[in-house]
Amino acid sequence: MTSSRPYLIRALYEWIVDNGLTPYLLIDATQEGLDAPLEYADKGKLVLNVAPRAVRALNLGNSAIDFNARFGGAARDVHLPVQAVLAVYARENGQGMLFSEEPDGDEPPSGPGGSNAGAGNGRKKPHLRVIK
Repeated sequence: MTSSRPYLIRALYEWIVDNGLTPYLLIDATQEGLDAPLEYADKGKLVLNVAPRAVRALNLGNSAIDFNARFGGAARDVHLPVQAVLAVYARENGQGMLFSEEPDGDEPPSGPGGSNAGAGNGRKKPHLRVIK
């Protein structure tokens, strides 16, 4: 299966904007293929305001997020691989979603029985956790 991350990013972005809040992305600044203002990164993480009033030509694609924004008064094109997105949240109340730093699997699990079939061969069972 394809990664669910780009779909969740788009849904959360739309939900945050529809509620009149400011969507922020938390980015892993150490990821390859990143074209972003790394001078604003702190401890390998970068927080970007992607509100409609803050960016131009926002494209929330399946493999990358692209937009143009001003940093220190200078316009800059930004390219973020979807796997570099660690969280999408609203600035005002912190509501959103935190993603794991591990890459999402792009291939279906092997063997019959789906994702739990590999649990006995050294793989971890899938689990859910509550994020406040």
